Amino acid sequence: MSTFIDIDGSKGEGGGQILRTSLALSLITGKAFHLRNIRARRSKPGLQAQHLMSVKAAAEIGQAKTRGASLGSCDLGFEPGEVTPGSYHFKIGTAGATSLVLHTIYLPLALAHGESSVTIEGGTHVKASPCFDFLQRSWTRNLTALAFTVDLTMERVGFYPRGGGAFHARIEPVANIRPFRGLTTPAITNATVVCGTAGLPPHVGDRLIEQATASLHEMGILVEAHRETWKGGPGCMLGIEVPTEPASTFLFSLGEKGKPAEAVAHEAVNQVAAFLQAQPLGLDEHSADQLLLPLALSAEPSVFRVSVISSHLLTNAAVIQRFLDRDIRCEGVEGEPGEVTIG
Repeated sequence: MSTFIDIDGSKGEGGGQILRTSLALSLITGKAFHLRNIRARRSKPGLQAQHLMSVKAAAEIGQAKTRGASLGSCDLGFEPGEVTPGSYHFKIGTAGATSLVLHTIYLPLALAHGESSVTIEGGTHVKASPCFDFLQRSWTRNLTALAFTVDLTMERVGFYPRGGGAFHARIEPVANIRPFRGLTTPAITNATVVCGTAGLPPHVGDRLIEQATASLHEMGILVEAHRETWKGGPGCMLGIEVPTEPASTFLFSLGEKGKPAEAVAHEAVNQVAAFLQAQPLGLDEHSADQLLLPLALSAEPSVFRVSVISSHLLTNAAVIQRFLDRDIRCEGVEGEPGEVTIG
């Protein structure tokens, strides 16, 4: 009988990140876990479609045994087997976030000594999750700095509530994960506005770009605009790519029914303003959370600034330390800029 690591899903931020990190580290370390009170702090507790697909995907790539892997379940047992690189196809069946399924499985596959090809169907641009453009323009570039190669191709866009999107990921094996020493860009004077619309009148995209450009000009930032029109929808995305090094920072907002285009643009610009105010520049809130896990598996220490010490970051660090003997320190006040040290 395996010894299970017992994890309380109501601790910290109490969301799906606890599940995804536990699944990934279970596959990597070979340690089984029991997760209770899954997503206890959410309006709909338990495993929703995208979380259940993360469990099923992890179980498939790692030949794992599961207990409680069902829709709405608040209690999960997971016993990992051996991770096998290869070709996989996962269909969420709703507008559930495809990006979060990829975040669950990419690291175990990258460490499995072989190339993998993964197709995931569902939502590519969904509220409260990284959109495809973020993955392609920021996340994969940050991973490249850590010695990973993850190539992404979007086949179809998928907005909430319709979904129906799909992307492909090619994941190469990684031997030695490089540490991270933080952003090296001293000042930001320009940015790229990226607008994507699907199934909407052309004037929506015009308004998104015009509002974002005008607001960024007021901040003294030169703007280059890039516009894409996608099939499907309806939906829209307004992203702002800030040229930080070693990888771009991509801050974005998604449209939703009843939300004016100007409000979508204003939301994205506000994120940029908050990011630039946190001097010296650090990893944005979401990238800090996402890079914590691979960096905890690097043989070398990392030290880097973060624009916000979030509850997600603190919770993720606590879960990682349940599986790995690694010193992770987040110095600063929650909700404010700070510094992360992985010893």
